[in-house]
Amino acid sequence: MTAQAGRVREGAARLSEATQIALRSGSRPDLLDSLRSRGHLCAATGRKAEAVTAWTAAAALSAHEGFGEPPAGARRRDEPQRRARHALGAAEVQAAEDRGAAMSWTAAAEYALLLTEDPGPRPPEMPPGLGMLSARERELVTLVAKGATDAQIAAQLFISVGTVRSHLDRIRDKTGCRRRADLTRLALTAGPG
Repeated sequence: MTAQAGRVREGAARLSEATQIALRSGSRPDLLDSLRSRGHLCAATGRKAEAVTAWTAAAALSAHEGFGEPPAGARRRDEPQRRARHALGAAEVQAAEDRGAAMSWTAAAEYALLLTEDPGPRPPEMPPGLGMLSARERELVTLVAKGATDAQIAAQLFISVGTVRSHLDRIRDKTGCRRRADLTRLALTAGPG
């Protein structure tokens, strides 16, 4: 293992611990700091789309809560964000920003922890079963990722709670995702369907 790889893994481990503490304490400013830091870690390890998603989620949640980002933090992010956006191209940037902007606090926390799992570069991959989902099923997965309950999904889509649960059962069968967190992970890693 190279020295840089060792530093990346150590930094990722410390960031994971900080995220867990922020989640346990309920500290939204600390969670925002964690998302911003994860954006930097992802950018440094070649995960440009994840970096843009994390930064966008932090910016959207921060604006929603009225938290400001320290000017030094924004300046530190400017160049890596510019490079990431340039490397991705307009369509991928838009998809990454859309994912980040749509995140609830719960989804953002899940995403921050998801980014902890493997701090190194990874090849693009198609989540299992995504191509087999109907447009309506992808819509439900997106709503689950936003933190909506079955009742909220039913109200938004004008269907019964039983129909929501039936759709979710079929989605679970198709994708192998058994928990809501797995469905959230599917939505966050898949992008627009």
